Amino acid sequence: MTTPPAAKAAPNSVLPASRASRLLHPDPTVRRLARITLLNTLGSGLSLSVGVLFFTRCLGLSATRLGLALTAAGLCGVLASVPAGRAADRWGSRPVLVVLVTLTGLGTAGYTTVGGYPAFVALACLVAAADRGSAAVRNALYAEVLPADTRVAGRAYLRVVTNVGLCLGTGVGAIALQMDSRTGYLTAILADAASYLVVAVMFHRLPGAGAGAGVKAGPDGAGHEMRAGGRPQPRPVRERNPALRDGPFLLVTALSSVLALQFAVLEVGIPLWIVQQTDAPRITVAATLVVNTVLVIAFQVRATRGTGHPAAAARACGRAGLILAASCLVVGLAHGAPAAIAAVVVLVGVALQATGEVLGQAGTWALSYDLAGERAHGAYQGVFNAGSAVALMIGPAVVSTAVIGHGLLGWAALGALLAAAGLAMGPAVRWAARRGEAAVAP
Repeated sequence: MTTPPAAKAAPNSVLPASRASRLLHPDPTVRRLARITLLNTLGSGLSLSVGVLFFTRCLGLSATRLGLALTAAGLCGVLASVPAGRAADRWGSRPVLVVLVTLTGLGTAGYTTVGGYPAFVALACLVAAADRGSAAVRNALYAEVLPADTRVAGRAYLRVVTNVGLCLGTGVGAIALQMDSRTGYLTAILADAASYLVVAVMFHRLPGAGAGAGVKAGPDGAGHEMRAGGRPQPRPVRERNPALRDGPFLLVTALSSVLALQFAVLEVGIPLWIVQQTDAPRITVAATLVVNTVLVIAFQVRATRGTGHPAAAARACGRAGLILAASCLVVGLAHGAPAAIAAVVVLVGVALQATGEVLGQAGTWALSYDLAGERAHGAYQGVFNAGSAVALMIGPAVVSTAVIGHGLLGWAALGALLAAAGLAMGPAVRWAARRGEAAVAP
């Protein structure tokens, strides 16, 4: 079973009675990561809230040109994840992460001076590649600096911090939106860029991770990774990417990517459904985001409990798929209902979606680490992150074309897909277990 965050407190640690202190994680490394995450997501929330208006009103891009540029950037993000993970295995997650975060910050600042559409597309691709690559390396860093039994719970805590930071950043971004001036938009973009650069410095100062973490020199002077019993093994980075040759892991990555379509449902599908296909007030769109955020903050850490074994993590994914399917059906029922009832029905569906989200995230995080073991975390997290990036790239198009406009049937089809992906995690994990047993058989 995954150890709850509180179980990692030092024996002599006594949490103060204040409410603020109780919200702090007892592990000092997680607290440092939380400060980094909070600053990073504050900047991201600020930029996300004004980005589209900055690109269209200040840079003069049409919606079509912006969409094409962002699609190209999304593809670059997918392609960057795997090599970024491999770079983390070769040179260490921390230095690679510092470089990628710095590039993201400089690229973001470059938006304020870019001239011409080709330059904008190139810059957007650079920023997306650096950003998605850093996401893969950051997950590998967590594997290096956090004990295996608290890794998933630590990530859950950081995801809560992420939601808090995005909410606060979006709130600050509302000031720039209210100003509706070039100066306000430029300030918001530059503040986001500055946050990346400060975060790069904070990662550089983070203890416990660096080049060659977990690697010791063998008698031949080559890099070797220490395994159970002290027996050195060749450093995996000198081999072909092991994650790309791991069938069960690739299947779990693909299934996780299908489950990740839920984010497009929340961010694109439900807003379009509310506005185009229901009589619910438009303010319901904002309410759905509030409901989702509050429930994720409240329950994400709790959802990781009991996912410490791959079979348990797979069951969590199965439950998540079924709950997400139910949420799709409930949201679909809002069509044709009176305004007030439609709003309530949609919010109930979003509450179910948030429940499935926290369970699915907990389960897939656990599997991404457990099936990799303590080997080549950069390679495995790079492949896993590439799958997530694919879902983020194609999700809006899938949801907007295959669901919206097809009524309850479209929502039912999407729900069936999510349920199937979640339930298929069990067989995938059993396949991984059989391969593991065959690998160690004499």
